[in-house]
Amino acid sequence: MIRLIGYFFGLACVLFLVVAAGVGIYLAGMTKDLPNYEVLASYEPPVATRVHAGNGALMAEYARERRLFLPIQAVPDRVKAAFLSAEDKNFYNHPGVDITGLARAIVSNIQNLGSGRRPEGASTITQQVAKNFLLTADQTIDRKVKEAILSFRIEQTYSKDKILELYLNEIFFGLNSYGIAGAALTYFDKSVTELTTAEAAYLAALPKGPANYHPFRREKAALERRNWVIDRMAENGYITQSDADEAKKQPLGVNPRRSGIHLFASDYFSEEVRRQIIERYGDKSLYEGGLSVRTSLDPELQVIARKVLQEGLVEYDQRRGFHGPVAQISMVGDWGPELAKVSGLRDVPEWKLAVVIDVTPQSVSIGLQPSTDGAGKVDPAREAGTIDADDMKWAFRDATDKRKTAKSPEGVLNRGDVIYVELIDEAAKSYRLRQPPKVQGGFVAMDPNTGRVLAMAGGFSYAQSEFNRATQAMRQPGSSFKPFVYAAALDNGYTPASVILDAPIEIVSGGQVWRPDNYGGNSGGPSTLRTGIEKSRNQMTVRLAQDMGMELVAEYAERFGIYDKMLPVLAMSLGSGETTVMRMVSAYAVLANGGKQIKPTVIDRIQDRYGKTIFRHEERNCDGCNANAWNNQEEPTVVDTREQVLDPMTAYQITSMMQGVVQRGTAAGKIPVKDRDVAGKTGTTNDEKDAWFVGYTPNLVAGLYIGYDTPAPLGHAGTGSGLAAPIFGKFLEEAAKLTPAEKFHVPEGMQLVAVNRKTGMGAMEGEPDTIVEAFKPGTGPADVFQVIGDGEYMTQDQIFSHSPQAQQAVTSGMPGLF
Repeated sequence: MIRLIGYFFGLACVLFLVVAAGVGIYLAGMTKDLPNYEVLASYEPPVATRVHAGNGALMAEYARERRLFLPIQAVPDRVKAAFLSAEDKNFYNHPGVDITGLARAIVSNIQNLGSGRRPEGASTITQQVAKNFLLTADQTIDRKVKEAILSFRIEQTYSKDKILELYLNEIFFGLNSYGIAGAALTYFDKSVTELTTAEAAYLAALPKGPANYHPFRREKAALERRNWVIDRMAENGYITQSDADEAKKQPLGVNPRRSGIHLFASDYFSEEVRRQIIERYGDKSLYEGGLSVRTSLDPELQVIARKVLQEGLVEYDQRRGFHGPVAQISMVGDWGPELAKVSGLRDVPEWKLAVVIDVTPQSVSIGLQPSTDGAGKVDPAREAGTIDADDMKWAFRDATDKRKTAKSPEGVLNRGDVIYVELIDEAAKSYRLRQPPKVQGGFVAMDPNTGRVLAMAGGFSYAQSEFNRATQAMRQPGSSFKPFVYAAALDNGYTPASVILDAPIEIVSGGQVWRPDNYGGNSGGPSTLRTGIEKSRNQMTVRLAQDMGMELVAEYAERFGIYDKMLPVLAMSLGSGETTVMRMVSAYAVLANGGKQIKPTVIDRIQDRYGKTIFRHEERNCDGCNANAWNNQEEPTVVDTREQVLDPMTAYQITSMMQGVVQRGTAAGKIPVKDRDVAGKTGTTNDEKDAWFVGYTPNLVAGLYIGYDTPAPLGHAGTGSGLAAPIFGKFLEEAAKLTPAEKFHVPEGMQLVAVNRKTGMGAMEGEPDTIVEAFKPGTGPADVFQVIGDGEYMTQDQIFSHSPQAQQAVTSGMPGLF
């Protein structure tokens, strides 16, 4: 018997050794191809890039995986407790594999055989880290063995807190959110530190299967799983039972955070930033690099810019009549679900979509678009309103605003029409009819001293059209280009009092005759450069450009950055080339800052995921600004290394002349700001296809154009004076409340001399119709009346026939007219 027992014991030992050897060989084979777990030390997950306004407000986020890396030290204990309770309560005690939990899972799975239940897992947080970072998700024995081996090795190499940090930052929570910080923002629009016990428990429930616990489609299952986590937190001693009972009473409270743009009215600006980052660093850095981008955007100025441009476009468009409804829907039964399917303008929250329920001669009854939840379920409530006939009278007229095409709302709208409306009186549920304009425009506001773009509007609505007309639209600037022709002249021997002949002119080139006209068809005769700018005289400008030579004008246009390469032909002197609003505003900024070249920018600074600055717009250095202590040393100075592209005195002269545009010229009465100096220039292209205004104060420059995307005449009064200047005026009126009032700086050595407005000659004391002009040292008003361009292109009789002012000048005895 003893022999038999010994025999079986020996056999068992041999079998054990054989099995052990087999297991050893198997494990050795498994360890050969194991991935290197040491890569976890250099973990760099794809992290969202965040874009901030100049004041630090979050503008936009860009990511393929919405993740923000959060160190474990920043994760609150209650959040850790929720995940430990849901996933691995023995995490801080096991060596990587929870033997007790594994045994429990095996027993449970044996008991559930044939029940149809999903097998219960026993993976620890460490095992999940091994799987998520280093292995595939295959449900095989080999993968589970590799996972266990890696878990032991990870536990020997890294601290428990480091492992938990890796886990919390990597896991997927649904709704394209990764990591606990991203999930907190996505689901509750909160930081992790603000999460309640119930919210933390719900997030801890999601890693098991985000789709199974969707907050809207599977709300009941989500609540059950969340409450199960809360119970485990109480059972494990992290919270009291009373706290658990209170937490379970709370609704899910999910408030999905809108992805993309977060700061109101910043869509066009954010898109420009996005394009520039991709151009500079590539899309991988944008969507995965975790960059922190500080932009130059001023949120308050941005809201003003968006508002005035939208109002200006709508005001013009409404004078062209009603374009028709947005859509037509069936009114059989409940109209709510059909109306909810119609996409509106999300970035124009003042407007709402509505359906016409009934139309009478006095009013229109409307039903407002119902809201939908995150699962797309339409709110059953139906809200009604009214449009009085008086609040849609603009829609009764034709595109010329001259004749009526309808006598009442019945001639404009029909039952089932989907339209835009804007609330007038909430108590009365009264609305006005609105429509997205067909005309568009671009607007840019900039700090002239730094080139920082403070506001940008690329059109009426980004949701309507993503094309940025402030930076992408190539348009003719028209007369808004003239200041640079005059600046070239002032920089090369002319003065503001120089007299140019304003009379009809013919230019023959290639067998073709070009006859530029002044707007309105009149000519003013001999006039000073100031008058030419203030009244925007085309014939004067052409004569001046020809007298200087277009090569010089082209050089200045390129120096200011208006064009990369300008064709030196006379028509270009009237702004017939194409450029952008951004370039024009940048060029005017040089005039505003005293002639210093600036680099326009929408980005102040870019930092990588570790906080290291990798781009800074400010290129000047200050060597002594970071002194550790004060030792009576000299105060540090920041050396301005920018190129001087225009004489400061010339910049002041052209600025003074453009102040006259605002005070007496084509923009007179359009800009109501009186507490500060304002200069600017209108611009209107041929056939009134584009209307421009660019202007500035000492600390702010802004410009815009209005026109159809496919250039077409804007119609009567579609000029820079009639359309663009009033919009600039409204912008500056509001912006002036946010910026200090300043006067333009007169350069040292500048001589201020009173001259006659018409002759440009020095004025006697008490002489009427005079103005103080700025002259550079060594220059001054002419002693005799001299006219540039007189008699060179046409006869005296021709000039008299076109210019009564010239005839009057001669009969008044002005010397040297011809």
